[in-house]
Amino acid sequence: MDCVTILAQAVETAGPQAAEEAVVPIESFWAYITSLNEVEAATFISFGAVCLLYGWRVFKVLVVISFALLGLFLGIVITDKIVGLNSQLMGGLIGMGLLAVLSVPLMRWSVCILGAVAGGILASGIWYASGFLERYIWAGALIGMVAGGMISFIIFKVAVILFSSLGGSGLIVVGILALLYRYPDTSGSVENVVFTQRWFLPVALMVPTLTGIFLQNKFIKSSKDWDL
Repeated sequence: MDCVTILAQAVETAGPQAAEEAVVPIESFWAYITSLNEVEAATFISFGAVCLLYGWRVFKVLVVISFALLGLFLGIVITDKIVGLNSQLMGGLIGMGLLAVLSVPLMRWSVCILGAVAGGILASGIWYASGFLERYIWAGALIGMVAGGMISFIIFKVAVILFSSLGGSGLIVVGILALLYRYPDTSGSVENVVFTQRWFLPVALMVPTLTGIFLQNKFIKSSKDWDL
């Protein structure tokens, strides 16, 4: 099935069918957000603000952290599902250390991969907010990854700005929603909007991301010594 056919089918009315075919784990996202306390939420917001505004300054550290977390996840999955060993922690630590170390000499490639992933996440958010069938959301993600990857390989600073702005935006949004959930006056309203308005989370993620892209691009232009 080609992309044109998928896009045509995805524009069909979602309605009850979309609810049955929901693949975006909103409940899991919300459960994690609501599990954060005030200190954790404030930490998320603070660290997210640094990534959003100054990700271009600390992008190497962000890349190592990102790939370390990816290695931790992959190590746990491989140890549990493929190898069949019981020591998930050991597998996770090995994977974390391996990818963290490899990301340093392969920094440019690592940044471009993160830029492609960021493009996929943004495209998926647009797909979800547009009300298309969720079972085809992978098509939107694929388009975003290809576009983000191509731009990242052509203009390196775009990849840095894109993934750091998106990461910072995600941390800030999670922290703010967690704080709003903690207050009785806003708890019910926020939860209702998250689960009933499909556009809310994508828009909440994209607005700070676009702000970060604009500001970081401005900061980089005024910094003559910035480079990989």
